[in-house]
Amino acid sequence: MNLYDRFVLPRLIDFACGMGEVMKARSKIVPQAHGRVLEIGIGSGLNLEFYDPEKVSAVVGVDPSAEMQKLARERAARTPIPIEMIALELGQIKAADASFDSIVCTFTLCTIADTATALKEMRRVLKPQGRLLFCEHGLAPDARVVRWQNRLTPIWKPLAGGCHLNRDIPALISAGGFRIGELDKRYLQGPKAMTYVYSGWAD
Repeated sequence: MNLYDRFVLPRLIDFACGMGEVMKARSKIVPQAHGRVLEIGIGSGLNLEFYDPEKVSAVVGVDPSAEMQKLARERAARTPIPIEMIALELGQIKAADASFDSIVCTFTLCTIADTATALKEMRRVLKPQGRLLFCEHGLAPDARVVRWQNRLTPIWKPLAGGCHLNRDIPALISAGGFRIGELDKRYLQGPKAMTYVYSGWAD
């Protein structure tokens, strides 16, 4: 890992992903979680303030970046919910089948290298009556914006921790074995190539 990825990138991601519009989008999804929760890409813990302690018994957060999780520990200390953070890839979790009531995935699918395997693993550990709660930026509906997403992604990826601007989020979730039950699609404020967001739940 180079110095940029280790020391600069975590702070940049924490800043960009903690901006007002992005936090509003998180605030509409995360409070729906209940029971034992698996958060994919917990990163710097930006979602932690939105979990409802009356509904959530524990959160297990997975992220490959130990550096990002250092930023999360201060936020974790401010919540009464037990938080466990694991600096591993999703496929390395030794969780039993159907062991989580909710899975939360926000602004994370853009960076996972093997989304098919990751989503199948989420499907495996989610209880039959559980829900995947997601809020992800991705492929825009406008051809002109898509052209810019395709042009920018090769440049953007190494600067933003592997982030793809042009992933078809609903298609990825469906291919992972989920049925999308609710889906909201819209642009947030900001550059259109980076701000088309899909949010909702799947089971």
